[in-house]
Amino acid sequence: MAAFREHVTFSSVLGVVYGGVLNHYLGVDVTQAVLAGALCGFAGMLPDLDSDSGKPIREMFNLLSALGAFLLLHRLRRLNLAFEDRLLAAIAFYIFLRFGVRMIFQRLTVHRGMFHSIPAMFIAGGLTYLATENLTPPTPWLLAVGVTLGFFSHLVLDEIYSVDLSGVIPKYKSSAGTALKFYSASWGASLFTWGILSLIAWQIVSQLGWIEHGPPTTAELWSNTKLLFPRAGIPD
Repeated sequence: MAAFREHVTFSSVLGVVYGGVLNHYLGVDVTQAVLAGALCGFAGMLPDLDSDSGKPIREMFNLLSALGAFLLLHRLRRLNLAFEDRLLAAIAFYIFLRFGVRMIFQRLTVHRGMFHSIPAMFIAGGLTYLATENLTPPTPWLLAVGVTLGFFSHLVLDEIYSVDLSGVIPKYKSSAGTALKFYSASWGASLFTWGILSLIAWQIVSQLGWIEHGPPTTAELWSNTKLLFPRAGIPD
């Protein structure tokens, strides 16, 4: 399998390309494009959160906890709470994520289990959208796509490294097929993962109003795309 450094390098390069395309071709603001590209680079490390050891894994959990606390602090502004109350809630959430969630996560996951899978990739992207959906459009979608791309790059690189090219005839290693998968040998873990993804998808669809009003038509999608990317030069 690919090492941590290879994953970081691959997803970081992909993040630079993604951010460049957003800014240069779609006319996205530089700040939004850089943030989306940075999240793409960071998300290339996410699947290895199911690893039980290593300083990089601890650092990722620390960073995710800090990001989660920051996003909660921002969202609590809607409730008109005092800053001290919001800050206390954010600190408590940080401690819960860094220590509680990490301990539970390590107990429930195994390396190359369902956290290395296609549904887990969409869970990461969906959670990113839900965590940032109150930001100015199209930022939530850009960040969600960036995380999804970075996560996907990790899975693809794992599958590439599962092929032994040292001989005349390529051979598949035992790790082949353990990353780009839709289910695992554990049906319990598979059903749980798909259940989480279904809940996230339902929440996103509900927030978009598709349940009440139905999904948008092709014309509406095209019109919304032109509104979200006015500097992209999309033809009428």
